[in-house]
Amino acid sequence: MAQDVDLRQEILRKTLDEVADTQSTSNDVHLNPCVICLEQITETATAQPCKHASFDFLCLLSWLHQRPACPLCQATVTSVDYETETSSTSAPKIYRLPPQSHAPATTASLESAAGAHPHPRRFPRPPRHRPRRDPPTTPGPDDPIIRRRHIYRHQLYSRRVGTNRLSQYREVTPQHFNQDAHLVSRARKWIRRELQVFTFLNPASDTEFSTTGLAGADRLRASNNAEFLLEYIVAILRTVDVKGSSGQAEELLREFIGRDNARLFLHELQTWLRSPYNSLTDWDRALQYDDAGYGNEGRSAAHGHGVALG
Repeated sequence: MAQDVDLRQEILRKTLDEVADTQSTSNDVHLNPCVICLEQITETATAQPCKHASFDFLCLLSWLHQRPACPLCQATVTSVDYETETSSTSAPKIYRLPPQSHAPATTASLESAAGAHPHPRRFPRPPRHRPRRDPPTTPGPDDPIIRRRHIYRHQLYSRRVGTNRLSQYREVTPQHFNQDAHLVSRARKWIRRELQVFTFLNPASDTEFSTTGLAGADRLRASNNAEFLLEYIVAILRTVDVKGSSGQAEELLREFIGRDNARLFLHELQTWLRSPYNSLTDWDRALQYDDAGYGNEGRSAAHGHGVALG
């Protein structure tokens, strides 16, 4: 159990490092997610005395009400420094946690925010306003995202290709990811497209947002969630063996997309990374599945299924 906690902390630290690197190179001031809910931080909170600060105040407060320990280092938290929009130019406010033995009963508001799970809340906070949406657009039958959703909906696993000189397939390990920048780039390319399968990360994938209201804010929220999850998966690849018998990678990813989808996601990711392809289109063409209704001649069968994964 302690090893699992240590592994999660290591993955989160690597994720934050990746996010920081991405933010510094892209100058994207919006890519500053809370590690508990994965949304953009609106009120920065700093746990004391450990001083970890990658939290939104409400999320951290909800977490601490369940467990008075920092989500990143598990150190006991005695107080929280936080900044509101109106106090950004003044000294941070301080919220002091009550002694553990005298902690108040869970209020309805905190209960609804934190839930009863011992792990961080992994899904986005609901928007305060519902954005207006235009009528849905119908993707074409050759849309790769539609085809990928068909694969997840029916839990289809691509056939394994052996490692040999003829196929040019090879095995990959965490050491490869820590030494091969091109391999990491290929992983990012595939993950970025594959995450579009899950509509809770990509609300504009099934419907086009109106240009009025909060469409831009909602799109930004979803984009931040997907980008953070992308970096989280890259951190997993750098740390644990995807095909390891202990199933650590699957366990780390299932919190976000469910166990069945996590297992299939990692299988397909490994197939892509082992392959010699740099083009996703070429890789799509080469894949083979044990499904009579799926393949180059039957891809239209993947069209028309409107079930949202997420």
